[in-house]
Amino acid sequence: MSDKLRSMQVFVVAATADSFAAAAKELDISSVMVGKHVQALEQQLGASLIERTTRRHTLTEIGASYLERCRDVLASVAAADQVAENLRSVPQGRLRVSAPVVFGALRLMPVISEYSAAYPKVQIDLQLNNRVVDLAEEEIDIALRSGSVNDAELIARPLRATRMLAAASPAYLARHGTPGHPSDLARHNCLAFASWGSNPQWRFSRDGQMVAVPVLGSFVSNNGPALLAAALNGMGVVVQPDSLLDEPIAAGALTALLPDWQLPTRVMHVVRRAEHRPSAKVRSFVDFVMERLG
Repeated sequence: MSDKLRSMQVFVVAATADSFAAAAKELDISSVMVGKHVQALEQQLGASLIERTTRRHTLTEIGASYLERCRDVLASVAAADQVAENLRSVPQGRLRVSAPVVFGALRLMPVISEYSAAYPKVQIDLQLNNRVVDLAEEEIDIALRSGSVNDAELIARPLRATRMLAAASPAYLARHGTPGHPSDLARHNCLAFASWGSNPQWRFSRDGQMVAVPVLGSFVSNNGPALLAAALNGMGVVVQPDSLLDEPIAAGALTALLPDWQLPTRVMHVVRRAEHRPSAKVRSFVDFVMERLG
């Protein structure tokens, strides 16, 4: 509270108390300090607010009018504080969230659906893209981000690692055979993700052994669902996150390959700006995601 608002608060108590001493006791300050606050207001206004004698004090005409206005001002300040507190303590308002396309659509959306049912006053704006967004510049409240996060202005909490899987359709494997070793993939049509670069490799590991397989094939795409569609249509072998491949593998539409070998995992974080006191909507959403995906 500013000095003037504090002086107003002291004046309101002093104006309704029998004496400065009584006001001081109620405010837990000295009677001298009560007098200083009242005097500060009188000096600013250029008018007397309270007529003081050794036995009692009474409000002047200006003081009586000023008292009512002070009460209005303090009530407005209290109401504004309450609005801010409600926004801080009750999840509500617009929440902008950014996430990678596949993870956001397949892993995050079920969580968002649950969250929206639990917190109906929060309006979620989900932005799906595969680039690293600037939270402050793009006014993003929370981001789901793949890889390490090294930024002192951000708070990052790790989620379960995303596994990469290799798979192909039963029809494709019936025509071309099922690879028993990563090196066998050199004879297969490997479906490439465009962002892997010009000479991508799939790196399989087992018991300390690592095998790098060149990704060579007739189809490249910058979209995971498009690569999944290609694999489902028997075009070749696909390597994509478990969030994309788990369901078609469970349904039998794809067959998981080389189950004894591991592909690199991808670390995922839920990231927010390093605010001293994050809003209730940010706090609750982060906690909700951590409970289900952490």
